[in-house]
Amino acid sequence: MPELPEVEVVRRGLVSWVRGRTVESVEVLDPRSIRRHALGAEDFTGNLEGALVADVVRRGKFLWMPLLDSGHGEQPAGVQGDTERPKVALLAHLGMSGQLLMQDSNVPDEKHLKVRFRLSPRDSMPEQLRFVDQRIFGGLFVTAMVPTDDGGPGGLAESPLPLIAEEASHIARDPLDPAFSFDLFYRRLRKRKTGLKRALLDQGLVSGIGNIYADEALWRARLHYARPTDTLRRAEAERVLASAREVMLDALAAGGTSFDSLYVNVNGASGYFDRSLNAYGREGQACTRCAEAGIYSSIRREQFMNRSSHTCPVCQPRPRNGRW
Repeated sequence: MPELPEVEVVRRGLVSWVRGRTVESVEVLDPRSIRRHALGAEDFTGNLEGALVADVVRRGKFLWMPLLDSGHGEQPAGVQGDTERPKVALLAHLGMSGQLLMQDSNVPDEKHLKVRFRLSPRDSMPEQLRFVDQRIFGGLFVTAMVPTDDGGPGGLAESPLPLIAEEASHIARDPLDPAFSFDLFYRRLRKRKTGLKRALLDQGLVSGIGNIYADEALWRARLHYARPTDTLRRAEAERVLASAREVMLDALAAGGTSFDSLYVNVNGASGYFDRSLNAYGREGQACTRCAEAGIYSSIRREQFMNRSSHTCPVCQPRPRNGRW
């Protein structure tokens, strides 16, 4: 499933292509992809047709496009009235295989095309935004915009506003969010009596960290996934958060992590950060850090929450009082 860096790659691509453009028409080819929009396809298209895409925002793995009434015609990207604020947003959940692709109208439809948006013309930009989803675990729906709990920006955006898509309002800020509070994170982390990786995967504590980047962050921080959170010293918590930021920024620079053709950015290109992974998916291979120190140790894979965890038994020793 796409994690924070992959969704951020998509957000950055969409900003360049859709921000400031009007949705001229919407074609729902498979109603299953808008099943979370309870009022159905007619209401879905009615909310979108004629709306102007004000921005593209991300918090954790959630991605949404705030919508404005475009009654005065298309506005240049970034221009917004002093008092006009978006009341609704188009929220995209990519699931296991969802893709948002920008395509020219003369490009043949993708095999698993589910929803097509035709956008107002601009220069030589593609006219269509297409939602493609092979496994149909993802989806699109329109949701209300609500004030953020802390008064800060809803998420990472070009023109941040203290509003958030209602369906994303339950998740915490992510490590790449400028408004992320380490003090709040650490206080809440210490109150939990659980294992460190389980805590990192809790989107109510810190969002955007999934199985792959949790393994990579813990490897970089030299901490085992079963380390009890209530024993974690402040410096250790700072180290694991810094490692999470570093690994996600490295992944962003590489365009995200792709293991097959299901994850691509808006231009259809795959990420290649999987070539730089140090722990995840490297079961039985030498730990690169230990190898550099002249120590032989191989990455170990263990079952974890119906998934897997990958650690080095030498530089990430399991704590005696470890917890899941």
